[in-house]
Amino acid sequence: MRPHGTRFLSLTAVGAAAAITLAACSSSSTTSPGAASKSPILIGTSLSLTGDFSVDGQAFERGYNLWVQNINKSGGLLGHKVTLKVLNDNSDPATVATNYTQLIQADHAAFVFGPFSTLLTASAAPVAARNRYAFIEGAGGGPLVFSLKLPNLFAVSPVVANQLIPFAEWVAALPSGERPKTAAYPMVTDPFAVPMVQNAQAILQKAGIKTVYSKIFPAENPAYKAGADQMAAMKPDMVVIGSPDVPGVQAIMQALMTQHFTPKILAASAGPDQGAAFLSAIGGSKNATGTMVPNGWYPGMPNSLSQQFVKDYNAKYGGTPADINADAAEAYSVGETLAAAVNATKSLSNPKVISYLHSGVTVQTVQGPAKFNAIGQNIVASHFIFQWQSGAKFVQVLPTTAQGSVAIVNPKPPWGQG
Repeated sequence: MRPHGTRFLSLTAVGAAAAITLAACSSSSTTSPGAASKSPILIGTSLSLTGDFSVDGQAFERGYNLWVQNINKSGGLLGHKVTLKVLNDNSDPATVATNYTQLIQADHAAFVFGPFSTLLTASAAPVAARNRYAFIEGAGGGPLVFSLKLPNLFAVSPVVANQLIPFAEWVAALPSGERPKTAAYPMVTDPFAVPMVQNAQAILQKAGIKTVYSKIFPAENPAYKAGADQMAAMKPDMVVIGSPDVPGVQAIMQALMTQHFTPKILAASAGPDQGAAFLSAIGGSKNATGTMVPNGWYPGMPNSLSQQFVKDYNAKYGGTPADINADAAEAYSVGETLAAAVNATKSLSNPKVISYLHSGVTVQTVQGPAKFNAIGQNIVASHFIFQWQSGAKFVQVLPTTAQGSVAIVNPKPPWGQG
C-alpha cells in the first residue's frame, strides 16, 4: 500500500511512451529465459530494504521469499526451481527504474515482481512494459499507477482509492446521536493515501459531517506537531489520517497523545495494518484499541490459502499470526498469481502470462480472488475494514454483513485505556 508524492512529475510521459511501445509489440510470443530446460529460473524484484518504506519493503521480501520456498517445495514453475534476486531501491523512484532495467536487460530474469508502493510501482512498471514483461504487483493500487494504462500491469490487491468507502458508509449510516458531527483529515502528500482519504471525506461531508480540519502535509519534514495541536484545539469527533506507512500514523497519533486528545473515531489509510511494527511504534496495544484501517487481508481471514500462509509464515519467521504484516500477504499473492498463469498456459512466456491474466479468468490468492480489467485493477477484490481491539486483537469489522466481521468498538477508548 505508499510513497512520497514529490518525486513523480515525469511518470505520466514515461508511462505513455511505455504503453505505445508495448502496444507495438504486443503480438510477440517471445519466451522468457529458462523455458528451454529444467534449469533454475530467476525472478527479480526491487524492494525498499532501506529508506522511507523499509518496514514495508522488508515485509514484502519475507512474503516473496516464503512463496519461493513453497513453490520450490512443490516442484517449482513447470519443473524449474525458482531463484529470487532482490535489489534495494532505497525507496527512491529513480533507483527502482534502474533496478528493473538491470534485472531484465543484464540479469535476464524470467519474470519480475513489483516493488512496494504506488510511487515506486508507477516508476517501475513502464520499464517492464518496454521490455514486454508482465508486471504483477501487490502494493501499487493508487490512481497514479492506473492512470498509466499499462496493459502489462496486474495489481492483485484492492484498488486503493475505494478502500475507505466501507468505513465512510458505516459512519454516515450511524444513528444521528452516534454519528460524529465534526471531522479532521490530516494527510501526507502521497499518491496512495490522499485519494483514499479524500474519497471518504466526500462521503462523510455529504452525510452532514462538518470538516473542521483538512490539510495535506509535504512528504519531507511534515509539520505533524503543529497540525495535531490545531486538531486538538478543535476537538473533532473523528480523525481520519492519510498516511502510507507506520511512521506517518505514529507521528500524528503521538502528537494527539501529547495533547491528551482522543477522537471518538480514529482511522488511517495505512500503518495500523502492519502488526507488531505498528504496536511497537505507538506504545502498545492500549493505544491502538479502536483504531481502524482498510486492507484486503488479515491473519484471521477465513480463506484456506490464507490459513496455510499464516502457518507457513510463522513456521519460517516465528511469532504469532498477529505479528504478520499484511504486506507479506500482498507479496505472496503476487507469486500465486504468476504461478496460476504459468500453470494454465504451460509456458514461461511473459506475453502468454499477460494474455492469460487479461482473459477474464479469476485466480485465487491468500487475499481472495483476483480478476483484472484492461488497466490491471482487481475488480473482484474485497474491501474490508479492520480494527485493533483490546488484548492486541486485530479483527475484521466491516462490512458488518461479511463473514468474519465482529462488532466495532465505538467510541475509541482514551489513550492507554484500551
